[in-house]
Amino acid sequence: MIVPKVPQTAAAVAVHYDELDLAYRRIWGEHVHHGYWRTGRESPAEATDALVAQVEARLALAPGQTLCDIGCGYGATAIRIAARHDVAIVGLTLSAAQEKIANARPSPHFTCLRRDWLHNDLPGASFDSAYAIESSEHMVDKPRFFREAARILRPGGRLVVCAWLEGEKLRPWEIRHLLEPICREGRLPSMGSRADYEKLATDAGLALLDYEDASIRVRRTWTICLRRFARSLFSDADLRRLALSPGIRNRDFILSLPRLILALRTGAMRYGIFVWVKA
Repeated sequence: MIVPKVPQTAAAVAVHYDELDLAYRRIWGEHVHHGYWRTGRESPAEATDALVAQVEARLALAPGQTLCDIGCGYGATAIRIAARHDVAIVGLTLSAAQEKIANARPSPHFTCLRRDWLHNDLPGASFDSAYAIESSEHMVDKPRFFREAARILRPGGRLVVCAWLEGEKLRPWEIRHLLEPICREGRLPSMGSRADYEKLATDAGLALLDYEDASIRVRRTWTICLRRFARSLFSDADLRRLALSPGIRNRDFILSLPRLILALRTGAMRYGIFVWVKA
């Protein structure tokens, strides 16, 4: 488990997404997650939707089900899933900026709550399935992340998790110059390995159904983001002010863009898609 030298908190995660709200939406769009390129010819919008489709397929959805989106961002993923499968979704986010946009979306099948997943107060055994797309990384207490998922799921319910993971056989420089700074700059309290996640889920009473290492499918995301960010410095005054303002505590995430590109290229960081079921 990679742990940054500076401890990260849920409050720090919320500030990160509130401060960088404009940058996330203008540089990448309404989905706060990677794209998934199967052929390499997909546009970024097609690739982000393709990752949503990967999650949908693994959830094995049926009309009338109730789902939980753990870390729902702006709600775009939840609304797309709800519309395509006639399901109801409750999403949780720490960010006030994300909550405002998510709840402004016209959908009778989606509700966004600004709430810490580790203290979610949701009823036990009340959801047919749950998913977390790149949000488990932000959890301070990862064992509790899995225990809460198991608690709110009905027997037979599925949990799909897309996660940034530490690679195997890491070299010291990869930890020091890539993964530890990525955790610190991205407000990740820790970054686990595939083995860490599988053990924590098993301990919580979840059985692994499937795993995909999708690193090669998603890594193009950060090259596109870095290119778009570089262009925006010349063309977008708002983003330029955001990047240059000393009052923005989270502008150091800019440094993680090249780190993420290199970490995914070298294998220091992996991108995993897990599927678990509650017995």
